[in-house]
Amino acid sequence: MASLIQDRLTTDQDLLQMQEGTLMRKVRSKSWKKPRYFRLQNDGMTVWHARQARGSEKPTFSISDVETVRKGHDSELLRSLADEFPLEQGFTIVFHGRRPNLDLIANSVEEAQNWMRGLQLLVDLVTSMDQKERLDQWLSDLFQRGDKNQDGRMTFEEVRRLLRLMNVEMDQEYAFGLFQEADMSNSGTLEGEEFVYFYQALTKRIEVHEMFEQFSDDGQKLTLLEFVDFLREEQKERERASDLALELIDRYEPSESGKLRHVLSLDGFLSYLCSKDGDIFNPACLPIYQDMTQPLTHYFINSSHNTYLVGDQLCGQSSVEGYIRALKRGCRCVEVDVWDGPNGEPIVYHGHTLTSRILFKDVVATVKQYAFQASEYPLILSLENHCTWEQQLTMVRHLTEILDDQLLSSTLDGLLPTQLPSPEQLKGKILVKGKKLGTLEDDLEDEEEVTEPQLERQQGSELPLESPSKPVTLELSRLNKDKKKKSRSVLCPALSDLVVYLKSVSFRSFTHSKENYHFYEISSFSETKAKSLVKEAGNEFVQHNAWQLSRVYPSGLRTDSSNYNPQELWNVGCQMVAMNMQTAGLEMDICDGLFRQNSGCGYVLKPDFLRDIQSSFNPEKPLSPFKAQTLLVQVISGQQLPKVNNTKERSIVDPLVRVEIYGIRPDTTCQETNYVENNGFNPYWGQTLCFRVLVPELAMLRFVVQDYDWKSRNDFIGQYTLPWTCMKQGYRHIHLLSKDGISIHPASIFVYICIREMEEPQPGESEF
Repeated sequence: MASLIQDRLTTDQDLLQMQEGTLMRKVRSKSWKKPRYFRLQNDGMTVWHARQARGSEKPTFSISDVETVRKGHDSELLRSLADEFPLEQGFTIVFHGRRPNLDLIANSVEEAQNWMRGLQLLVDLVTSMDQKERLDQWLSDLFQRGDKNQDGRMTFEEVRRLLRLMNVEMDQEYAFGLFQEADMSNSGTLEGEEFVYFYQALTKRIEVHEMFEQFSDDGQKLTLLEFVDFLREEQKERERASDLALELIDRYEPSESGKLRHVLSLDGFLSYLCSKDGDIFNPACLPIYQDMTQPLTHYFINSSHNTYLVGDQLCGQSSVEGYIRALKRGCRCVEVDVWDGPNGEPIVYHGHTLTSRILFKDVVATVKQYAFQASEYPLILSLENHCTWEQQLTMVRHLTEILDDQLLSSTLDGLLPTQLPSPEQLKGKILVKGKKLGTLEDDLEDEEEVTEPQLERQQGSELPLESPSKPVTLELSRLNKDKKKKSRSVLCPALSDLVVYLKSVSFRSFTHSKENYHFYEISSFSETKAKSLVKEAGNEFVQHNAWQLSRVYPSGLRTDSSNYNPQELWNVGCQMVAMNMQTAGLEMDICDGLFRQNSGCGYVLKPDFLRDIQSSFNPEKPLSPFKAQTLLVQVISGQQLPKVNNTKERSIVDPLVRVEIYGIRPDTTCQETNYVENNGFNPYWGQTLCFRVLVPELAMLRFVVQDYDWKSRNDFIGQYTLPWTCMKQGYRHIHLLSKDGISIHPASIFVYICIREMEEPQPGESEF
């Protein structure tokens, strides 16, 4: 049962050194630096720490939790300690999801290099594992957990304890029978391969076996024709079923003779069902599959609110890490609140609060480094400028010098456009959204001065009504006489010039926007204002968003950085629904679910009825559409669900499955199965849930597994969220994610999905 990692543990010098253990400094802040003894465990998958070399050890992290390892030079915190420690001795462990980074300082450069190389090697091995290798590693980890005295074999008592850790409540006599059957050496213990045999007997999928026999004539194999019929009739693969059957047999049939005969065994059938090809998420929606040549207004854009914050809105920490995390998850609109800072350097923080401050130039440098790692499509910098004239000039210098040719500072062809460019045209470009003096037309006519009438028309520059009729290019010496007034009222033309396609303007009404604004102007709405407009003027909002961009941001009352449901704003076509990305939960699950498609590039094409400026669609009053559908979800079974409370060894979950739909108001609903008592390992439900959805193009599905609790609220186990339009029909596995959106492999639920078209409306009814 040796895994890839086990093989390397005995040969790689870095890993051998890590297994011996190393004393390092753990760093949380400039003032919190404490010695800790870190050691890679014998399983090669977990790192433990202690206060001293022979002290009581505690688990610190699992290799599967680690995203990457950074050098000390790349750590915001370690750079601040450069006067105390050589940066070469420091490194940062970056985790998946929202877990804080772990900053460490070794006692020598060599020790730091050992850990950096060793950790990255293990991370790369875990990342490169295929489905079978991941299962082998998981089994190896299980064996290590169960083998309490670490003698390389497991007694029946150790197996019983492991079963409880695995969420299995099993009759002792039955468990002992499986144990004896697996103990082929008659030693009274299970060694590596014997444990694998025991696990396979334990995890025998009876429901899949019954399915297999239903579709197989002899119950031993699926012939090519039988498998084609299964793919066509059950999996709804239709015209591609014949070609797909051959591909899947070649990919998942374990025996060479089976591949040659074009047949699929039970093991091959199960491998297919558990694979990406058997996933509920349509693999055709994983790469870029949408038209990326339409105007920016036609897309939902993955957007972040107060991106610099990694905590709450009042006292939380500001950090470039907020930008790194947002950009690496495909975010395409980040927010930068800029204020005057010391020594002439602008700073970024949540103004008038106790949140910490970071340098604007550090934010820009971080954006430069990470802007296009997850997506090549345009990134929008939403600038909230509160700086005086002098520091605005500094902002301009940092933006132009650091971003260089990535920064879009003029129209693409130097001509006046009639609509916004497309994501395809703007690939690799960073756009500034902010206040602007005058119009795009003015810029293209190369006007040197902006006069009073144009300033009065500008809604977004915050110029007072008593603005002087003289040009805004007043002498700096005169501006210095009244710094307070200047900081509140004057926008630096050089900064204004960097705003090309995304000029911020105040919203008054939809009629006012239509009569006075241009397609390159964008309004921002608080969630309260936006939700009010959805209810009062849903159709006008849809039409507005078909030609002009809208940005929605969370209410100021959300000081805890909680989120609102973005679905209600997507329903009217709002493109940039900004989220507090540092906060996990239902709302971020929905956001992540929508942007999981299209290669996670941060742009999702809106349905056609949200791209039409003449659209009659109103999400609050949807007319009977022809495309309404009925969804049948048969929740069949679950596999290896994690324990909710790992500290309680004897605690076994009582799982239930909740299916939630989010869309227009009439479509938003949920149903759930009964709970299965004391079985998180292989619970069986076999229940069918039925939903009627009027506008499937806007619907999101969220599958949630919970631990039933009759005393209080059910506990969260795992979830998976996806768009209706990306859902595959047939027998599908749903691979569950944690609250943070991280895979909790091998936990999954097995379902059957069937979508039926609703009957056409009666005479007199019409489509929106």
